[in-house]
Amino acid sequence: MQANTRIEVGCIGLGGRGKMIAGMLQKHGGYQITAIADYFEHVTKAAGQQFKVPESRCFSGLSNYKKLLASKVDAVFLETPPYCFPDHTEAAVEAGCHVYIAKPLGCDVPGCLRISKMGQKATADKKVFLADFQTRTDPFYIEGIKRVQAGAIGKIAMVSSEYNDESFADPPKTATIESRLQNLIWVNDDELGGSYLVNAGIHAVDVALWIAGGRPVSAMGCSRIARNNPHGDSHDVFSVTYEFANGLILNHRGEHLRNRFEFRCDCFAQGQNGYLETGYTSRVRILGNKTGYRGGDVVNLYPRGAERNIDTFHKSILNGIYDNPTLEPSVNSTLATILGREAAKRKTKLTWDEVLRENKALKVDLTGLKT
Repeated sequence: MQANTRIEVGCIGLGGRGKMIAGMLQKHGGYQITAIADYFEHVTKAAGQQFKVPESRCFSGLSNYKKLLASKVDAVFLETPPYCFPDHTEAAVEAGCHVYIAKPLGCDVPGCLRISKMGQKATADKKVFLADFQTRTDPFYIEGIKRVQAGAIGKIAMVSSEYNDESFADPPKTATIESRLQNLIWVNDDELGGSYLVNAGIHAVDVALWIAGGRPVSAMGCSRIARNNPHGDSHDVFSVTYEFANGLILNHRGEHLRNRFEFRCDCFAQGQNGYLETGYTSRVRILGNKTGYRGGDVVNLYPRGAERNIDTFHKSILNGIYDNPTLEPSVNSTLATILGREAAKRKTKLTWDEVLRENKALKVDLTGLKT
């Protein structure tokens, strides 16, 4: 593809974040949005008008992604509830598209494994596959974790991660799941959004796994539903302990209640000679007995991280860079949070190998939805 060529893209999912991403694509200048798709027709129509996409290339209903891919685009941006991702990813890769996908990469083990397989196929087919975690783009995170992995704080003994937010509306269920597919209501449903741990807490767990340089071998913990008037099945408070093959311990704490506690997405690594502090909305620094790292304040990571990923995606396509380094860590982070969700719900110790062998699928009831 020539350097001055605009990449023709299709945007699948035009809710809050999907619309934000589409606006960033338009602002970037290296993309042209030529097709859009959303389950809801009114969302598709509004987005079509906003992003100047012909009505003939604006698609709605459950099969919207198939129609979008049939219209021929170079790349797709996937911003739907994550239960859709395995089907959408497989169809996009089979259609020969580059893929930009939000996190988490699925809601269950079978879905994650499908995406892993499709990501590997994309790499083999010389297509770009990028998972949109913002923290992995931040220069302070990158430098701080690089120093820790080089020994700045000595051997790491324990990592602690924390994620707190105000949760999302969880209204009574209706005759179909249509009412749960907007405004992040789906985060309350394990089969649609994976759970609060898989969909939200994954930001902090991903950083912890990045620091650890690998994936856990087991998890144990407890969780419960504590929000007012719950209707979905996702638990909203979590205490999960992961163990790694080298003995490293990761403690994760998650709280998703409308109780005015401030948003936090933090991770600390405790080493023999110092510690690393990282915060999605605060700062990154290292304090040590022998050395340190001043780091700096992390500012506007939510939009800036996406902007950096969008630019990387563009440059990778134009320059033929198909190593796709975000695939494996993003699959591992999603599977780690699924492992934590299952261990905490069952209040037992569960190994990585066990949860993969179970290969438990979460069924989504699509009865009554528009095709």
